[in-house]
Amino acid sequence: MNDRVGIPRGMFYYDYHILWEDFFNNLGVETILSPRTNKDILNKGVHACVDEACLPVKVFHGHVDYLKDKVDYIFIPRFISIYRKEYCCPKHLGLPDMVRHSMDGLPQIIDPKVDLKKSNRSLREAIIYTGRYFTKSSRNILRAFDQAQDRFQEHIHAIHHGSIPIHGIDFDTDHPLQILLLGHSYNTYDQYINMGIANKLKAKGVGVITAEMLDTATTRYYASKLSKRMFWTHGQKIIGGAFALMDEEFIDGTVYISSFGCGMDSVLMELIERRAKEYQIPFMILTIDEQTGEAGINTRIEAFLDMLEWRNRDEDNISTYG
Repeated sequence: MNDRVGIPRGMFYYDYHILWEDFFNNLGVETILSPRTNKDILNKGVHACVDEACLPVKVFHGHVDYLKDKVDYIFIPRFISIYRKEYCCPKHLGLPDMVRHSMDGLPQIIDPKVDLKKSNRSLREAIIYTGRYFTKSSRNILRAFDQAQDRFQEHIHAIHHGSIPIHGIDFDTDHPLQILLLGHSYNTYDQYINMGIANKLKAKGVGVITAEMLDTATTRYYASKLSKRMFWTHGQKIIGGAFALMDEEFIDGTVYISSFGCGMDSVLMELIERRAKEYQIPFMILTIDEQTGEAGINTRIEAFLDMLEWRNRDEDNISTYG
């Protein structure tokens, strides 16, 4: 029987799951994904995790709880930096330790350290460290990763060109209103914790675009226009995506999904809101945690869309703010 590796459907899963799954499959390892977030997973995560953690971290604990009795290993990379001279949020750095110290009865956790702030050598070490759980051949490990990376790059290229959807959200320019749905990928694409915001917008006849649909060169170019360098890599993507689409006058409004208590979001939202005011683009923040009610989300979305429609009909009499 092949070894089974569990991949929790949370946090960076939404960015790298194809790469991870292909890598393990190329090594002959069976991967088991936790299901999409649901009420039971959320409740178990809230119970297992410390109260001070943000909602995505609590949800991640719930996905680990689902997998722990079904697999031989759980894959939780320790992300420190994925770009030179830049960093990931501290919650990614400490995620394996949080899980270990919060939950009992866990299988072995595979937690390679990814730290590319000085060079890419750390990535090779992380790949070999992970593969050695299943084979001693470094050559086979690196070959398995190279093949997985090629397919991953093809997938990302297809997303950037609008050929395929990203987690069920497709790039459709046929709608009269285009809304930029912003936020960290684990908030934007987890349809349970954000209560299906993308689907709600599409049901209203609105086009939805996300920062991940733009290529990296574009988002980094626009993020570089800040007076000081954004040293959070994923902050660069969010800022750059917002600035690019505002500058190109492609969007009619922006909705930012933020988890309560996120320090990074408190900075990003302020910068994006200032730019939205300059371009006279309506901007709304939806803050989510485990207590957020769907009725309130629905009301705010409907009011936001009504405002956009009124503004388009009679822009001289309805301001963006105030």
